[in-house]
Amino acid sequence: MISDYNKYQLSWKENIKYSLQGTAVAIILGTLFYRSILGFLMLSPLVYFYRRSRVRGLINDRKWKLNLEFRDGMVALSAALQAGYSAENAFEEVCKDLRQIYLENSMVIREFSYITNQIHMNITVEKALSDFGERTGIEDILSFSEVFNTAKRTGGDLINVIKITCNIISDKIEVKKEIITLITAKRLEANIMKLTPLLILIYLSVSSPGFLDPLYHNLLGIVTMTIFMAFYLGAFLIIDKIIAIEV
Repeated sequence: MISDYNKYQLSWKENIKYSLQGTAVAIILGTLFYRSILGFLMLSPLVYFYRRSRVRGLINDRKWKLNLEFRDGMVALSAALQAGYSAENAFEEVCKDLRQIYLENSMVIREFSYITNQIHMNITVEKALSDFGERTGIEDILSFSEVFNTAKRTGGDLINVIKITCNIISDKIEVKKEIITLITAKRLEANIMKLTPLLILIYLSVSSPGFLDPLYHNLLGIVTMTIFMAFYLGAFLIIDKIIAIEV
């Protein structure tokens, strides 16, 4: 059970991996834009920001994976309720069904097992689900929790409400999967665009070694390259924002 899905603690292997990758990025930019160790030292904070960006990516990937797994949990819950189980006992059946699909250490099994344990400790299903939604911060889980709690509290047709909610959330996830598939090629194009300025600098440095010399090791050149790099990093961030589509 993860206490907060909006936080991610890097393992020591991941720390080393992303620190080395960030260092490599700083070295490449420092070499291409400044050709000096001082340039690399000036860009060393990029190591920290690179690691932060990777952590955000890992958080998003983990949430997306949990979202997909939770959809199967909702379907199993809806089936258990239709089979006549009470809301409390249905979660135990869901855990049994999910173990036939996922490994024991998967997020969805750990979370539904935690909900079951809370129910055994006389914590209401509504509170357990609300806690689950708040810890994940995933819109679909929060919506499901609110619908479930409202239907149970008001004595509505819980089985039909959960079934309709499952269908809506499943359709939304399918749409998002289709969008991700459609923009995969665009992501590749975006990555090529990100690399293009660096490839141009490398090409000019190799094909015409003296052509870029006026831009290095003098005040005007350093200022010029710093401005160019600021525009480059800004464009880099803008491209990431454009291709980060939320459904």
